[in-house]
Amino acid sequence: MSDTKFEVLRMPPENTNSLLVYNANDCVIFDAWGHVSDWCSLLDGRGLKLRAIYTTHGHSDHLSAAPGLAEHYNVDWFLNFRDEPLILWGNQILDFWELPHIPGDYKKPKGLIAETVHILPGVPMQIMATPGHSLGGMVFYFPIQKILMTGDTIFKEGIGRYDLPGGNANELRNSISKIAAKNFPDDTYVVHGHGDDSVIKWLRENNPWFKCKA
Repeated sequence: MSDTKFEVLRMPPENTNSLLVYNANDCVIFDAWGHVSDWCSLLDGRGLKLRAIYTTHGHSDHLSAAPGLAEHYNVDWFLNFRDEPLILWGNQILDFWELPHIPGDYKKPKGLIAETVHILPGVPMQIMATPGHSLGGMVFYFPIQKILMTGDTIFKEGIGRYDLPGGNANELRNSISKIAAKNFPDDTYVVHGHGDDSVIKWLRENNPWFKCKA
């Protein structure tokens, strides 16, 4: 829908790029990082009704607020099940950022698979499996808006780590090659998990990892 808005947010403590997608009063959050209370203040202050939460992968710097928000607003949050074992492991990352731990009885995510879904009426999203940074890494592409959210699979000038639990260098290279082979339009806007955003044309011309095997 033409009035759908996509907003990249860096919630405190500023580290991770989250994405807020909204149309009228309905919204969806991607990679809900930070404090639950900050998200509640933002959503309630704008009069937005949360419909769902999607997570690119299971590291806590991309989902620290997801379980709490899902419970507070009684909505589903989605994560590939291969990454669910990482949720509580990631509490050590939250210690570094002085964020509250995710409790053992957190609201469990629903499974995320490679498919096309409508996150809001008239807003399709293509989901691709991109293991390598983690076992269950996923990227999200919005074909109408030409926006790609990569999580930590690839950054503007580099790639995600593969030395954390579930990481695999060969799988990461294959996943990046799969993204490149999609031949997204040059002006596709790319939201990375951390750092500056980019466009596909920039990645093709400047990021040496963004190569297609074909």
